[in-house]
Amino acid sequence: MAIFSSLARSGQFSARLGALLSNPALLQASKNALTGTRSMSGGHGPKNFTITPSRFQWHKFKDLFHYYIMVGLIPVGAVVFYANVFVGPATLTETPEDYTPKHWEYHRHPITRFIARYILPNPQQEYEKMLHHVYEENEKAQIRALEKEVRAKMAERNDYQSYYYRPAIGKYHRVAKEAAEQLEALRGD
Repeated sequence: MAIFSSLARSGQFSARLGALLSNPALLQASKNALTGTRSMSGGHGPKNFTITPSRFQWHKFKDLFHYYIMVGLIPVGAVVFYANVFVGPATLTETPEDYTPKHWEYHRHPITRFIARYILPNPQQEYEKMLHHVYEENEKAQIRALEKEVRAKMAERNDYQSYYYRPAIGKYHRVAKEAAEQLEALRGD
């Protein structure tokens, strides 16, 4: 019997819920809860103020995008346009006998020439720095080979490690020698 009464109660609850949901006033209230309409006072303009999700991130993105377009793309585009239209590519000409061309004069485009002249290092300087690095590494390799040869000779002859020998300072050696001579003179033979 208890089962039938609980089923009857659940049927009554679902009937009441269906009646509430079919009410148009409640449907309008649930719709307003989703859109967030609010009545405004004052008598000017529209009567309702619709609450919408924030578009702050979208507006911030658009503002920054337009800012970087104005700051970066337009000036760079103007410089490229000027270099291509008014300056143009370099042309080959005969070099005078007493003139040595600079390293940036070998580039054809004016922007490339500007970058080679003022931003990038001189290729000759870079080459000489690389040669110095190769020289230093060669010197280190020769020193390592010499040390290896010295160690091999010391191992072959059962010799002591002479590179750990620290010579005595002459002043103290002279003082010790004079003291030894005085003691020898006092004692005699």
